Amino acid sequence: MTISAAAGTDVRAARDRYVSRAVTAPPLVVVGADGARITADDGATYLDFAGGIGCQNLGHGPAGVVRAIHEQVDRYLHQCFMVGMYEPYVEVCRRLAELYPGPGSAYKSVLVNSGAEAVENAVKIARAATGRPAVVAFDRAFHGRTLLTMSLTSKVVPYKRGFGPFAPEVYRAPVSIDALEHLFKADVDPQSVACVVLEPVQGEGGFIPMPLDFPRRLRELCDAHGILYVDDEVQAGVGRTGPVWAIEHYGVTPDLLVAGKSLGGGLPLAAVTGRAELMDAVPVGGLGGTFGGNPVSCAAARVVLGTVATPEFRRRADAVAWTLRTRLDALAADLKEIVEVRGLGPMLAIELPPELVTATIAAARRRGLLLLSCGLRGEAIRLLPPLTISDDDLAEGLGALEAALREAVAS
Repeated sequence: MTISAAAGTDVRAARDRYVSRAVTAPPLVVVGADGARITADDGATYLDFAGGIGCQNLGHGPAGVVRAIHEQVDRYLHQCFMVGMYEPYVEVCRRLAELYPGPGSAYKSVLVNSGAEAVENAVKIARAATGRPAVVAFDRAFHGRTLLTMSLTSKVVPYKRGFGPFAPEVYRAPVSIDALEHLFKADVDPQSVACVVLEPVQGEGGFIPMPLDFPRRLRELCDAHGILYVDDEVQAGVGRTGPVWAIEHYGVTPDLLVAGKSLGGGLPLAAVTGRAELMDAVPVGGLGGTFGGNPVSCAAARVVLGTVATPEFRRRADAVAWTLRTRLDALAADLKEIVEVRGLGPMLAIELPPELVTATIAAARRRGLLLLSCGLRGEAIRLLPPLTISDDDLAEGLGALEAALREAVAS
């Protein structure tokens, strides 16, 4: 189907008329996508290093995912699991158990619609399992936009301003064991803490990977106080850093793991997975939702999980990581405006003065490259290309990034 530029203009006008201005959107109207590229209404193509905010680790329209979706659509679209169980839901839970970053296979899952919903359910599970109310999150965290997850999130604008009061019994600390121990003495009794929630790489916070020893030491501190460790892998998981889960870089087993974004291959799906005794601590009927674990999304997720767990995918992710890091480090050595290159595996960002971030993203779009910012001050450009991207597309995108950055620096 061909969509004219005039139709794109109509979409823009209708957006202004009918869509809340609170939902941000650039003046880009997308009419198609394939692999690492999207097509706009005017026929222009863009390399996509945004991936719908980290939802396209396998790229747009991977053949196996699309085929599974079509096959499932012909069977049925919706069968709420609480009304009639179905195989795709159970199969995704089985695969999540097999891929859990810990020993054995005695793990269970609940499937929901979004990362925020999954984080919220992880807290519910932790509270039910421990009988404790308090939750600890960290500086620069992002866990979602619901009331509870917004309370956990550590960024006021645009996520929290004007939306209070926030959920009670939420405490925050810097990423430091000393800071946590101080928190436990000054603000909250550790015996009342149900869980800590931590991203192994803080996404919205600026693509900040945890120090190599921090997850292990956090695990030890949690164990000492009977606190559950919730690993939020909504953005960092499903192969984004190379292995299926980013926590695998640290050799630590969390109590609960939250997945989302790329899990559904472009369809809404998220999950909480954890030890069976924790997942079963919630009374019957205490977890669920009408569309959670939609069968079409589950059909896609089966293929996604099967793909990101293969040695071939890991090799490609590692190759993408090497290319990204090499090019970005070389660029940083040449441009003093780059404060830092950081991240884990192919989940990388460059930190710049915020005004350069804005100018670079705009210049990159003019060159046919889509980028996103992140960080408390919008001080970083995050790179989220498909991990299946071709060498040529990756090189072209990095070339456009460099040209855009040099233009922004020169202007």
